[in-house]
Amino acid sequence: MKTPLKILIVAALAVVVVGAVVLKNQNAPAESEPMTPTVAAAGSAGQATARLPRLVDLGADKCIPCKMMAPILAEFQRDYADRFTTEFIDVWKNPDAGKQYGIELIPTQIFFDADGKQLFRHQGFYGKEDILGKWKELGVDLNAKTTSPAGN
Repeated sequence: MKTPLKILIVAALAVVVVGAVVLKNQNAPAESEPMTPTVAAAGSAGQATARLPRLVDLGADKCIPCKMMAPILAEFQRDYADRFTTEFIDVWKNPDAGKQYGIELIPTQIFFDADGKQLFRHQGFYGKEDILGKWKELGVDLNAKTTSPAGN
């Protein structure tokens, strides 16, 4: 394995470990409850709100695995907005959100149904195909495009 790749891997792991320690020391809630969104999804201003399943990614814009997630999340916001909403919350800029969702390390992805009930939680980098596969496993039809409630 080449030395620069080894350094990158070690640096990424160090960031994840430091993030986990910081978040763990912030007294995360002891019990899991359905969460309500406190941060609007990026790019959703002015759009009609539909009752859709929701993917919340909690991370930080300076975390290496989180940076790797950013283009995947942007693609979901662009290409799957009519099937599920995608939300990114930077817990280094908004530590209360990390406490609210009870995360232990970043990135963490939480899948919610349309009623806000948590269906699944994953910690660490989660690839595009893995996320889409999890949505399918949870019963979300990713092929069907829905029409807007306004009847466009």
